Amino acid sequence: MKPMMFRLGSMMFLEFFIWGAWFVTLGTFLGAGPLHATGSQVAAAFLSQSIGAILAPFIVGLVADRYFSAQRILAVLQLVGAVLLWFAASAATFSSFLTLIMVYMVLFMPTLALVNSVAMRHMDNPEKQFPPVRVAGSIGWIVAGVLIGWLGWEQQHRLELTFQMAAGASLLLAIYAFTLPDTPPLKRGADVSMSDILGLDSLRLLKSRSYLVFFLASVAICVPLAFYYSFTNPFLNDLGVKGAAGLQSLGQASEVILMLAMPFFFSRLGVKMMLALGMGAWVLRYILFAFGTVDSTGYALLVGGIILHGICYDFFFVTGQIYTDQHAGPKFRTAAQGFITLATYGVGMLIGSWLSGIVVDHFTVNGVHDWKSIWLVPAGVAFVVLLVFLALFRERADRTAPATHPA
Repeated sequence: MKPMMFRLGSMMFLEFFIWGAWFVTLGTFLGAGPLHATGSQVAAAFLSQSIGAILAPFIVGLVADRYFSAQRILAVLQLVGAVLLWFAASAATFSSFLTLIMVYMVLFMPTLALVNSVAMRHMDNPEKQFPPVRVAGSIGWIVAGVLIGWLGWEQQHRLELTFQMAAGASLLLAIYAFTLPDTPPLKRGADVSMSDILGLDSLRLLKSRSYLVFFLASVAICVPLAFYYSFTNPFLNDLGVKGAAGLQSLGQASEVILMLAMPFFFSRLGVKMMLALGMGAWVLRYILFAFGTVDSTGYALLVGGIILHGICYDFFFVTGQIYTDQHAGPKFRTAAQGFITLATYGVGMLIGSWLSGIVVDHFTVNGVHDWKSIWLVPAGVAFVVLLVFLALFRERADRTAPATHPA
């Protein structure tokens, strides 16, 4: 690997190590820790991701794209983030924790776009060079989970240490970011409209029925997705699974493997089949969780549900990004990617996080969770989304799309 690619990969590794270090076990930290949070409170904490995703375009569009170099903004945001994470670890009340984590995610989510910007601006051929750099980020997430499992912080009820570990990594990335090559703003002094920031120009893509169906399905499938992010770790720990965070890293491992194989599957299966398999994997995953246990057979179901993450994420979200890129064409490519991200991780995940908290509280009596009933809810939602998608999506229609929006 060339020195520049190694440096960019190291940046990506730290970025996702920070996120994975505390986000995976957040539900367990809140529910089983000293804060004794309810399902709705856990969901409220995970809403921070959606709020951050919604506000991120404003920070990047109004500041990063116009006034300051991307690597410097990345450094400042990570530096402030390190302080917030450190204090979140010792928050005395849920309200104080929620305030800290909400502010943190509003600052962290824009860094996901910033690291992509820094990486791609210093590549000769982003289409070939970016995937292995991005894979380094997935490896960072995996290492964080394996480390938490190996140290036994879940069983020891010491998950506040995950926030301190993430704070240390955030400080390291802040220092490292100042050493990265200069990535000046591309729109310095230019007028940027609200439409540009939110990617509203891409709304014209919704005139295509097939893309409209895909877009709505993308938002809807994020509802069951929120259940996975919010409650898988508490579920596994509740069952008595040892090193749950480490076990969950198998999901990211499958994601990495399948991401590298995406060109092979995409060329042979096509858009509709890839998207349908991705949604079908969500249904199967939650059914496996519903019937999973800690005994030998039931444990295999849990592992299978986790490993399905590669298909769940890559076959739907990565395929969706490729489909959006092809459908939008060069003129609206950036706006379309920003808009689909805002709609899914912003609106879709926000609805899903809110709903997941209500469902978990509904199926919890005297602190005992009915996990089978809980997991069958997102399984049912994903199944309905899959049926509607199969009935309405027509891949062939995109091949006759106007020249300005090539498929």
